[in-house]
Amino acid sequence: MNRSIKPVPVQPNPRQIRWHAIWIGLGLVPINNYWVFASLRWDQGFPTTMSIFFNVIFIITLLVTLNYAIKRLLPSYALTQGELLTLYTMLSVASAICGHDLFEVIITNISTVGWLASEENEWAVLFHRYLPDWLALTDKNRLTVYFTGESSLYLPRHLQLWWRPILSWSGFIGLLLSTAFCINLILRKQWIEVERLSYPIIELPYQLTSPHFFQNRWLWSGIILAGGMDFFNGLHFLYPSLPGFGGEFYDLSPLFSTKPWDAIGWTPIVIFPFVIGLAYFIPLDLSFTFWFFYIFWKFEMVIGSTLGLQQIAGFPFIFDQSFGVCLGVLLMTLWSGRRHLGYVIAKAWRGQEPISYRFAVLGLIIGGCLLIGFWWAAGMSFWVAILTIIIHFMTITVITRVRAELGPPIHDLRSMGPDVILPKIFGMRTLGARNLSLFSLVYSFNRAYRGNAMPHQLEGLKLAERTSIPSHRLSIAVMLTIVLSPLIAFWVALHIGYQSGAIEVWSGSIFNRTQSWLNNPRPVDTAAITAMIWGLIFSFLMTLVRLRLLWWPLYPVGYAISGTWAVNFFWFSVLISYLIKWSILRFSGLRTYRRAAPFFLGLVLGEFMVGSMWGLLGIFLQKPMYRFIW
Repeated sequence: MNRSIKPVPVQPNPRQIRWHAIWIGLGLVPINNYWVFASLRWDQGFPTTMSIFFNVIFIITLLVTLNYAIKRLLPSYALTQGELLTLYTMLSVASAICGHDLFEVIITNISTVGWLASEENEWAVLFHRYLPDWLALTDKNRLTVYFTGESSLYLPRHLQLWWRPILSWSGFIGLLLSTAFCINLILRKQWIEVERLSYPIIELPYQLTSPHFFQNRWLWSGIILAGGMDFFNGLHFLYPSLPGFGGEFYDLSPLFSTKPWDAIGWTPIVIFPFVIGLAYFIPLDLSFTFWFFYIFWKFEMVIGSTLGLQQIAGFPFIFDQSFGVCLGVLLMTLWSGRRHLGYVIAKAWRGQEPISYRFAVLGLIIGGCLLIGFWWAAGMSFWVAILTIIIHFMTITVITRVRAELGPPIHDLRSMGPDVILPKIFGMRTLGARNLSLFSLVYSFNRAYRGNAMPHQLEGLKLAERTSIPSHRLSIAVMLTIVLSPLIAFWVALHIGYQSGAIEVWSGSIFNRTQSWLNNPRPVDTAAITAMIWGLIFSFLMTLVRLRLLWWPLYPVGYAISGTWAVNFFWFSVLISYLIKWSILRFSGLRTYRRAAPFFLGLVLGEFMVGSMWGLLGIFLQKPMYRFIW
């Protein structure tokens, strides 16, 4: 009797990334970018202001759920963990490009510089002539329809207005992030394989895409707790008579109303479950550093008030000190990796290493030269263009290091871009009106560094190493995303703008700054330079202490990021997470810490999923809904 032989299902190779996975990622970029920009347009929160983007986690969670069904029905078409993590990296990079601190600032700046110009502010007279028409639009009449809406992008006169800024800025973004990726390829081995930094931020996407993730009871406890809170808070937003659960800001400053304690200023305490969950995976001494230095900055303000130093404009020079610390962190990082960097340069020069090193070194050199040439062609002085690009890459490299080592839930580093630092160091008269005017456009990619794409690129390489997939296919996926995402972002913004009216946020203040600079140019800021030097020295001193005292819990990177505005929201949640983790390790040990880890992942996932649903509902209805983050 013949028995039918059942065919054995073909299983995909877990150590390969197939092209169809990359095409899926590229196909998701338009959906993802629409979500990110529409969240801003209809006031549904800012997905890219945190270290990990909730819109990406939401999409990957849906893909993981769908993938379970595909494994049963069509196993050869199911995505492997490496492919899912490739999609995660692609969508994270796409979100960073389209996000709150890059494209959303660019599209607003290049249009409102003309739209908000008036006879009263004299922008047209002061600096319009310094802004090239292929980077900024200054014709107010042609911009009216874009800001009022009820029209269509696809009319010839509208396309003719925008095509040059679209190509110029898309090319610049692609070149900027490609050069950043070359830096990541150079640093990858040192930070991932030699120093083996912790990369706490990737814990959720890695576990989310692993088999049997959703079978843990602790995980579901965290999901239900955090998701349930956001569900009822959303109902409370719609129906205020219903009770809410958490999410309220309580300011401590009214409790300190007498001098010198009133100098602490706004000091909110609020509990975010997802922040508690993320901070659980930060090394204990690093999470201590995060909240300790926030309190230290407040203490510095109190001391300054006691000594009368607050009368000095800019005291305590938080951003300037932070810039000095970042410079110190970068110098020490390069020094510790000097042998690796020497190896990279030698092998790339001799051609004895895989093509990635030769590509990375040449890409860094060529990319840096083209970026400098871009701003020189725009009218910037050559030496100013060089320093602008150097300071930008210095800052985002430090941010990438901070995320790999510390993994904070947010890293703002506001007011530390070259457009802020260079006028303080050289004085405004030395820079001249043209450079100062172009700094309003440089601000577009240096407003803040919360959602920069460079850390996500390196974390993608770390995930590739962790899942044993080849990094070259991931690198191709990232580069394709870098090319596609800016173009999609422009399409989304202009489509929504001509249909529903564009947004006008931020740009008024930055061009008012330019107006003030040109009318009242300031000299070299000696106090700010002194603060930068002190920050540099302080970072060296703190590192020396750590080398001598192994128990010393404070890291320079914590000092650099803990004084910025956004940390106000998260410091208390990180403190709560620190106390929980310390108590678990102190009284229950490492085994309990590991068993409890899925619960804290559940806090992040639950808040991200339910919070995303409220946001998507708001986008669909085109009106504000509850948002779990500002």
